[in-house]
Amino acid sequence: MASRVIVPERQRDGVFAGKLKPKAAEGNNRRAALVDIGNLDTKRVGGDAGKQQQVTRPATRRFGAVLLANAQANAEKKNKKPVVVIADKTVVLKTKVSNPVAKKAVVKPKQEPVIGAGAEEAKKEKPNTQKSSRKKKVQTMTSVLSARSKVACGLSDNIVDIDAGDIDNQLAAVEYVEDLYNFYILAESSSQIPDYMDSQNQINAKMRMILVDWLIQVHNKFELAPETLYLTIYIVDRYLSTNVTQRRELQLLGISSMLIASKYEEIWAPEVKDFVCISDKTYTREHILGMEKSILAKLGWTLTVPTPYVFLVRFVKAAMADKEMENMAFFLAELGLMQYAVVMFRPSMLAASAVYAARCTLNKTPPWDKTLEIHTGYTGSQLIDCAKLLVSFHAGVADDKLRVVFNKYSSPKRSAVALLAPAKSLLAS
Repeated sequence: MASRVIVPERQRDGVFAGKLKPKAAEGNNRRAALVDIGNLDTKRVGGDAGKQQQVTRPATRRFGAVLLANAQANAEKKNKKPVVVIADKTVVLKTKVSNPVAKKAVVKPKQEPVIGAGAEEAKKEKPNTQKSSRKKKVQTMTSVLSARSKVACGLSDNIVDIDAGDIDNQLAAVEYVEDLYNFYILAESSSQIPDYMDSQNQINAKMRMILVDWLIQVHNKFELAPETLYLTIYIVDRYLSTNVTQRRELQLLGISSMLIASKYEEIWAPEVKDFVCISDKTYTREHILGMEKSILAKLGWTLTVPTPYVFLVRFVKAAMADKEMENMAFFLAELGLMQYAVVMFRPSMLAASAVYAARCTLNKTPPWDKTLEIHTGYTGSQLIDCAKLLVSFHAGVADDKLRVVFNKYSSPKRSAVALLAPAKSLLAS
């Protein structure tokens, strides 16, 4: 029987299989304490593990920049050599910089003058960078035809171009203003209000005057635009011409009409609760909104109509009016809004008659000229009847109980035109 070979056991990590490695002497197994492991270069001094000596500074970015600056300064000092200059027995030390850097002179090429015909060609080839800031007026077909008709009638010398100063004003729409007002003239015939007072059973002209006087007061209280007032009166008259209204609903009609006009014209329109408050809570929110729906249904939602204000702005401009004359024209026009007798006149005729009466009141000569005749479309003789009516309202407004318009235009803010005497030339005739 063969005998097995005995292999000695392997040593694993100082431990024999089945036996522990004998311990070494305690004196030989002592380990030194850990030293500083920071970013400083240190070394032991005298073999003592507890003491350290700093040899170098940590190489930070700031320290590296300082070293670089010092190195550059030392290099510059080496390149400079002192030079001794004797002047009046005085020794002066100057530093001489070696290898000076010479500046290169920049020589601009000279432009050769162009002589003869070449100069004119060069000027022609040079583009003109200066553009005229004045905007050219665009000639429309309507303006061309109007100018030709004026020349044919021999009126070109007496007519003033009232839009010449607004060529650069884009909001004035000079290119389209003539076409716009030609359209307004055609549109006002379809929006003309008929005589409706005979069809009303409980409302008369005096009640309408009281309502308009109160609406002008509310308009001033809310500080609304002039367009809103004229559109409000139009809506009231338009509704009364199509629907029989009871007396107790007349003020409600005025409130709802101003609410609609404010929504159409104003940027910040008054709210329904404001009209409830201004009516002393006579009507509720439901009453006002219900009347609003009824008005819009009767009018067919047609609110874009030429009111007297649209024509007044244009005709006052054609009259070359100052502030006093402008206030006088608007004063007479608002007096006309209160009177039912003026409803039958076209908005353009009411506006032209207000300008005519204002010129007569302020003694402007002539009271009507060719420029006004062309832009309004009316002659002076066509405006006499309506102008006399407006002047008669002016003569009696001071003694009337309804004085809202009179007080409005008696303030210095509006040139106190209501305090002026009415036109005697129109009252006497």
